[in-house]
Amino acid sequence: MKISPMDIQQQQFKGKMFGGLDAEDVDAFLQSVAGEMEELIRENGELRERLTRNATAMAEMEAREAQLRETMLAAQRITEEMKANAQKEAHLVVSEAELKGERIVADAEKKLVELSNQIQELRRDKVQFESGFKGMLDTYYKLLALNNE
Repeated sequence: MKISPMDIQQQQFKGKMFGGLDAEDVDAFLQSVAGEMEELIRENGELRERLTRNATAMAEMEAREAQLRETMLAAQRITEEMKANAQKEAHLVVSEAELKGERIVADAEKKLVELSNQIQELRRDKVQFESGFKGMLDTYYKLLALNNE
């Protein structure tokens, strides 16, 4: 039986002949109030314990949330750093490739000049050889013509 504050306020005890109260009624009521009080105290303790557990769990969750936020921020910073480093590295690779390409082109142009010079030299050698050979043939032809006369 649940006892409300109103029940306690309105409780009336039977009177005895000499104007006192019935001790059994008072004892029964006090036992009932004590039982209710024990139940309320136990329930109050359980609720406090549950509140403490919930508060602890909430504090742990808040700590985890803060830790997750810090982890996410750190991951974001690392990602941004990695992206920046990758861009720098890509820029360096492109710059090195451009320099290498310029060297290759310069070497090719140098080789082209060398080959052009060699071709010119070979043409001069050819012209010299042809004129020397023609001169020699003319000399042999004249010698043969003199011998045949």
